[in-house]
Amino acid sequence: MARSSSGVFVTGLTAAALAVVGYLAYEASAAPHRVHRSSAAASATPGDAKGSGKDDKGKGGDARKDAPPAVPSGSGTGKRVVYSVGQKRVWLVSGDTKGDTKGVRSFEVTPSTVNPQPGTYAVTSRDLNGPGSDGVRLEHIVRFLRDANGVVFGFSAAVDGSPPQPDPSKKTGGVREKPADGLAMWEFAPKGTKVVVVP
Repeated sequence: MARSSSGVFVTGLTAAALAVVGYLAYEASAAPHRVHRSSAAASATPGDAKGSGKDDKGKGGDARKDAPPAVPSGSGTGKRVVYSVGQKRVWLVSGDTKGDTKGVRSFEVTPSTVNPQPGTYAVTSRDLNGPGSDGVRLEHIVRFLRDANGVVFGFSAAVDGSPPQPDPSKKTGGVREKPADGLAMWEFAPKGTKVVVVP
């Protein structure tokens, strides 16, 4: 009798362990937007990493075809957020990759009516949520500049995932991200993080 009860116990323990492993595998696969800082990712060569594993259009495939554009030259070194106004793209660069040339994550963004001037800035404030200038509820708001005209520049995502509808008669500096990208920015860029704006 003692044998059968220990067998039931071992079977139950094994089932519980498999359930936990299954849950963790599901969580890992459901969260590709998180910035990973594993030693494997840090030592990856430029063709090895694909950010979220898919390009901006959601198609998988060859790493060379799906890899985002290289981090712009002249964007500095070390951990930083790089925003290319011309490419309408952001790179979250960990600064610990080989040669400091590979963005940990890169994604397209939608700017508002005014663009920031090229330069080096730092995250000045953050809010978990708030209203957008277009009336849309925003989340993961990361601000980095208030220019001489009082225009505030920052990154954010619409809670409902909607694209911005900026009023062309207003000068606004919001840079809209997709929700998953907004969360990645939030997790990557605390107050004081370097933000480099390039043309």
